[in-house]
Amino acid sequence: MNQEKILNFFGLLLIMFGVSFAIPLLVAVFYEESLVAVFGSGMSLLIALGFLCWFLTKDNEQELSLSDGFVITVLFWIVLSVSGSIPFILFGFSVVDSFFESMSGITTTGATVFAGLDELPKSLLIYRQLLQWLGGMGLIVLAIAVMPLLGIGGGQLFKTQTPGPMSEQRLTPRITSTARALWSIYLVLTVLCVLAYRFAGMDYFDAVSHAFSTVSIGGFSTHDLSIGYYDSLSIEVVCIVFMLLSAMSFAVHYSAIYRKQVLKYFYDPELRFFISALIVILSLVCLSLISNNIEDPIRNGIFQTVSILTTTGFLTEEYSSWPTYISFMLLVGAFIGACSGSVGGGIKSWRVLIMLKHAYKQIFKIIHPDSINTIKLGKKVVDSNVSEAVWGFFSIYIISFMVLFLLVLATGLDFISAFSAVGACLNNLGPGLGEIASNYASVPSATKLILCFAMILGRLEIFTFLVVLMPAFWRR
Repeated sequence: MNQEKILNFFGLLLIMFGVSFAIPLLVAVFYEESLVAVFGSGMSLLIALGFLCWFLTKDNEQELSLSDGFVITVLFWIVLSVSGSIPFILFGFSVVDSFFESMSGITTTGATVFAGLDELPKSLLIYRQLLQWLGGMGLIVLAIAVMPLLGIGGGQLFKTQTPGPMSEQRLTPRITSTARALWSIYLVLTVLCVLAYRFAGMDYFDAVSHAFSTVSIGGFSTHDLSIGYYDSLSIEVVCIVFMLLSAMSFAVHYSAIYRKQVLKYFYDPELRFFISALIVILSLVCLSLISNNIEDPIRNGIFQTVSILTTTGFLTEEYSSWPTYISFMLLVGAFIGACSGSVGGGIKSWRVLIMLKHAYKQIFKIIHPDSINTIKLGKKVVDSNVSEAVWGFFSIYIISFMVLFLLVLATGLDFISAFSAVGACLNNLGPGLGEIASNYASVPSATKLILCFAMILGRLEIFTFLVVLMPAFWRR
């Protein structure tokens, strides 16, 4: 393992993260001068520490191995969350709450321990949103995009950082070009979202803040009532559109934008499955809300279904107050998650689609033992090794959920709160049911730390994190 090169890259990433503090620092200069020192101190500390790491190892010319990429990816999300908690701690929040909020932001989970958001300083609010925006595409992918001349093995990092089929697929011949393409699309979506929110009625501060968390599928808001604060149909429509766009694979966006293959939106098998599942669950939710005489069943049903199934977590109504079977239907739908190669969470639609096709294949095989039946996604045949890997992932996912669920139950949460908390954090969703319907402020510190583990496990899609925990990994 190339420890010096890992430390070198670590330093560069810390510098980049420290520089991002300039945004909340600038907001503090205009609105809350008392917080200038908070963000100025955090920015100086991270840049100084990052520069020291880089300077001590700058002469190392070796390439990163795949193992190094795993270590950097896992450690950086942890260290980034620790670093991101500094402004919250300096502001006066507890260490555990600060770490939880930072981890939730950077993993785009959207679970919050903060209440009274409407009274918090604007600089702190924009900082929370910025954490989600940076975490959405990942600072590591950003580093690959803007630092191609540093001699860093970008391929290894891109493989471990980018989930789903995109970890094996380059949109362009060069990794750095791929990373730039991803961030270009991400940035354009953010700008368009800001303009759309502003046109729909938000002020510029809220438009930028909510664009950060919408495009990243994070779900943080600047108001306790989330999107429901505005009670505006036009704002909800904008939110729905950009949640869906961000839940789609960025590979599909790339094909449509750069290669002019607009029909990709209609023929991509994963996207078609995602939309089909969304329509089915949406129909069931709306019909159930109508039958239970819930206010504005169509409007609330559409918004909450899209928000939960894309794992964004914005709210117009507390869906936990709806009949229990509707709330659990949405929560289970969040396990399906967004498309691969998107910034969403969950198991991912392509894996669920492969599992369903594999199950159908096995049933068909029982009926016709001598038949030869292959699994296809679109026109591509799915190798049997891929199907096995998907089922292996699903098994580990469910086992991880059950273990975390039992641990959270042991800390004192009731069944519904514990189930939804683990499901919401593992799927990077955010809002849950029961005791955590509004926020996670009341749960014990031990529970918060367990849920932080669930967040990073979900963000790195289980295997990236678990691989590093295996003794065999360190004996290589």
